Amino acid sequence: MANFKVTKSLGMILLGIWLILTGLIPVLKLNVSGMPTIMEVLAIAAGVLILLGL
Repeated sequence: MANFKVTKSLGMILLGIWLILTGLIPVLKLNVSGMPTIMEVLAIAAGVLILLGL
């Protein structure tokens, strides 16, 4: 059985969430009002936190 290491970096966690949502939205045909804005803010937050090393 594989041992998985969970990151404690908030930026990487947000990036992971963004990547998962980016893949699931078209597959599940989610059409939520404001979704593009939410995804953009999530991407910016992840990028900033990664650059800050958080």
